[in-house]
Amino acid sequence: MFSKSKINEPGPKQGGESVSSSNAPSSDGASATRTSTDFSPSAAKAKPPASVLSADLVIKGNLKTTGDIQIEGTVEGDIRAHLLTVGEGATVKGEVMADDVVVNGKVVGRVRGLKVRLTSTAKVEGDIIHKTIAIESGAHFEGSVQRRDDPLNPSGQQGGGNRSGAAPSSSPAPESKPQS
Repeated sequence: MFSKSKINEPGPKQGGESVSSSNAPSSDGASATRTSTDFSPSAAKAKPPASVLSADLVIKGNLKTTGDIQIEGTVEGDIRAHLLTVGEGATVKGEVMADDVVVNGKVVGRVRGLKVRLTSTAKVEGDIIHKTIAIESGAHFEGSVQRRDDPLNPSGQQGGGNRSGAAPSSSPAPESKPQS
């Protein structure tokens, strides 16, 4: 420890002799470079801002991101994101799937999320599959609500939907149980 302090102290003293040269700026520049390098990985870890789709924007197609989306316009298609915010004047026609879903506007279609929140201005016409849900007073909702531990796993639901035709076929299996 003492040797490090002594190394740091003689550096400026020696640099003090050559301060009028370029030692001090290079040591400062080196420190600044190291500091920038230290902060660059932190900056890389910083979360980018949400993508905002403005009120006059109409999208026909699916959206998929690992980031956040704030919708103020109209989307006709499925949306997958980390955090999805549907603005008060926004309309989404399609399936919505995100870790966190906040609906202030209108959604026509299935909503899947770990956390789903319908604010007082929300209008949802479709089923909601969630882990946790909050519905504020004044929200309009038509559909069913289903709690699941993993609501983002569509294969279970879609596979179940495709196998729901197979589920009646599996009704002979319960008939097998009485035979046993």
